[in-house]
This record gives sequence, C-alpha cells and structure tokens, in this order.
Amino acid sequence: KMTLPLALVALISAFGSSFQYGYNVSVINSPAPYMQDFYNRTYLGRTGLPMDRGFQTLLWSLTVSMFPLGGLFGSLLVWPMVNRCGRKGTLLINNLFSMAAAVLMGTSELAKTFEVIILSRVVMGIFAGLASNVVPMFLGEMSPKNLRGAIGVVPQLFITIGILAAQILGLNSILGNAEGWPVLLGLTGIPSLIQLLTLPFFPESPRYLLIQKGSEERARRALQRLRGWEDVDDEIQEMYQEDQSEKEEGQFSVLSLFTFRGLRWQLISIIVMMAGQQLSGVNGVFYYADRIFESAGVHSSSIQYVTVSIGAINVVMTLLAVFIVESLGRRILLLAGFVLCSASCAILTLALNLQTSVSWMSYLSIVCVIAYIIGHAIGPSPIPAVMITEMFLQSSRPAAFMVGGSVHWLSNFTVGLVFLYMEAGLGPYSFLIFCAICVATTLYIFFVVPETKNKTFMEINRIMAKRNKVEVQESKELKDSYPLSRQEEKKSLSSSEM
Repeated sequence: KMTLPLALVALISAFGSSFQYGYNVSVINSPAPYMQDFYNRTYLGRTGLPMDRGFQTLLWSLTVSMFPLGGLFGSLLVWPMVNRCGRKGTLLINNLFSMAAAVLMGTSELAKTFEVIILSRVVMGIFAGLASNVVPMFLGEMSPKNLRGAIGVVPQLFITIGILAAQILGLNSILGNAEGWPVLLGLTGIPSLIQLLTLPFFPESPRYLLIQKGSEERARRALQRLRGWEDVDDEIQEMYQEDQSEKEEGQFSVLSLFTFRGLRWQLISIIVMMAGQQLSGVNGVFYYADRIFESAGVHSSSIQYVTVSIGAINVVMTLLAVFIVESLGRRILLLAGFVLCSASCAILTLALNLQTSVSWMSYLSIVCVIAYIIGHAIGPSPIPAVMITEMFLQSSRPAAFMVGGSVHWLSNFTVGLVFLYMEAGLGPYSFLIFCAICVATTLYIFFVVPETKNKTFMEINRIMAKRNKVEVQESKELKDSYPLSRQEEKKSLSSSEM
C-alpha cells in the first residue's frame, strides 16, 4: 500500500528536482525577445556598437543548447556520486547547483552581464542531468514492487508540471516581459530550497543501505518506516539474494557494463529506449506547434495560451500514466505511445504539405500535434527511466543510469542542434525521419523488451539472463540459508525468551 512517508518522499524529491528540470526546459521560450534585447543593450553599453546579428544568434543558441550539454555532464557524475554519497545525499548536494544558478540568473540584469546567464544554463543543466537520473533510481529502490511503476512515473509527471509552470509564469501578463524575466529565471531556486530543508528528514534508499553500506539495521528501519509495518523480512531477504547474486561481479563501472555479457540486452534496450524517447521528435513537435497553430488561423497574441493548453494536456496524460502503468504494464504503454507518435508524424507530414491547398488540413495538423503529445506522455516520456531501475540490479544500476542519461542528453542536444537545419532542408518531411525512428523503436520493444510489472528485481534479472544466455549467480543453499539464518536466529531467540 501507499504510505504517507513514501508518498511524501516521492513528492519532495520530484518537486525539488524533476520539477526544475521541466521548468528550465521551457523557461526561456517566452521571454526570449526580452532577453535578446538585454544581450543587445549590454553589448552596446560595453562597446558603444550594436551587436552583430550573427553574434546574437550564436549567443542565443548557446543559451539554449548549454542546458542539454550541462545535462550530459550531470549524467556523467551520476555513477561516482550515488555510490559515494548515496541517492539522498546526491539529491541534497545537487540542490547547491540549482540555487547558485538561480541567484546568478536572477541578478544577471542588475550585474549587466549576459555571460552569467549562459554559465548558469550549464550549471542548471548539470543539476538536471543528475536529477533526471537520481530521482527515478532513488524512488524505484524505495518502492514496493506493486507500486514501482506508478511511483517511477511521478518524476516525469513533475517534469511536465515544471514545463507547464514555466509556460504559465512566462505569459506576457505575468513574468514573460521586460521587467519580469530575471525573476522568472531566478524562481527555480525555490523548489531546491524546500527540498534541502525537508528531504533530510526522510530515509536513504534501503537497498543502498543494505547492499552498498552493509547496514541491515538501518535498511530495516528505513523499510519499516516506508512500508508502515514491522515485518519487512521478505524484502530484506530479497535484497540479500540480489546482493549474493552480484557478489561474483562486484560494482560495475561504465566500461565493465559494456563488456559484461550478462547485461548485454538490458544495455542495448535502455540505449534504444532513451535514444528513441528523444529522437522521436518531441522537441521538434513542440517547436513546430506555434507555427502549426498560426497557420490554422490562431491569432499570434493567443498562441502562448495555446502553448499552455498543450502543456496542460501533457500533464493530464502523464498523470493518467501514473494510474494505469500498474494495471496495463510498462510494455503496452511504451508500444501504444510509440505507435501513436509514429502515426501522428506520418499524418502530420501529409497535413503540413496539403494545408495550402486543402483548407481543413491545418486543423488535422493540430489534431496530430495533440495526438503526438498524448502518445509521448503515456509511454516514451515516463517509462524508460522506470525500466532502467527495473532491468538492472544494485551493482550495475548507477552505471546504467549514467549510460541512459548520457544517451538521453546527447540525443536531446543533437535534435536541438540538427532540427533547424533539417527543417530548412526538408520542411515538413523532417517528420518522416521522426516517424521512422518511432517505428524502429516500436519494433525493438515488441521483440526484445519484457514486461516487468509486479516482478522483483531478481525475477526480471532471470528473464533477461535467458535472453543473454547466461546463468544467474544464485545457489539454492545460499538462497535458503544465507538471509534466513538471521530470521531463524530471531525466532529461536524469541521462543527461548518465552
């Protein structure tokens, strides 16, 4: 069952970390003209000359692309930090990045420096790179198996809420104006401050405490608090089994993860799912959305409200995924999501090509955008991070998140970099490339990725071991005697006391 401590730790870590990732993805879209104007004025004040158009474009593309680049650096810190500082410890340290960046961005106009904004976007990216990997790992390790999918989707839900919050606060009438944009950028520090003050009162991941720190007592106390009952022997026993099956392999580095045959298909699967998630064109669709609505006759002053409504659809559909992921399973949501995305991309290509000659085609393209966002929100966006937690055991999970996170941010950076050129060269046909990537990812998931709903980490490990054609390290005697001996001791002690 869902207990209050488990619900609170999920909400605090997702609000303090994932929310800000979403917020910073979209926060600079609305105030872009005012920020570019500030770049111009600052340059003019320093040199006495107006800024060259090409230089301004370069500075702005740096402002946008430094965030995913920072995300890549953040992903590379995941493995060393979660092993050294723990999951909770890493999230607490990570808040310092976000709060420093928030102060710098909030005061950039007063200090008359645009370089600080670009630097802060890198720092915010490092924060997001760590947050987008550590929060799903932390929550996945704390959740009971029957809630792991639902709680695993919560970080993605908060990412979409962060995007929506930035879109609403970025409206011209609120903070998306010449006076308000420094406040809009600086607000990102508040969730971090809340997390820094509240998260220390919650336990560390029980799996980390038992398997990596060797402290059964602390793991037991953490589990009892999270589950709301005293008897957590079954879960402790499962952790011991996992620990024992991994003793032979030791802690995985990224290099050993790539060379270890027993994790080959898990590794390929997360690379395909993470690349598919970003290369499926979700950023392209969001980028194109404004123009699609404009061509359908939506007035330019109303377009930002349309963007907010798309953000709201994204939140609602991700919330739906939280509720249905445990009943329908991960695989169905991934397949349905990618199929819907590929169909939307194909029809969108047709609609965009015909909208000058057929009047109602512009409305069809709006339907395609909404269908695409629904598809992405129920599967490709939230599920891959849940699958990384589930397909890897404790010793390989940090390295797996580091690989998955790096693929995610590299793909994100690539789409941001290449999409404008693709669009200039191919126009609407660029969506056919996204369609092909969605189809390829769908086929891979259909043939390779198993359903992980309601299974323990060890059960999933056995399914994948068959695919990798390896034996799972776990002997029958150990399974029976190693963890149970402690329980037997306790039972015999209590009976002797009676």
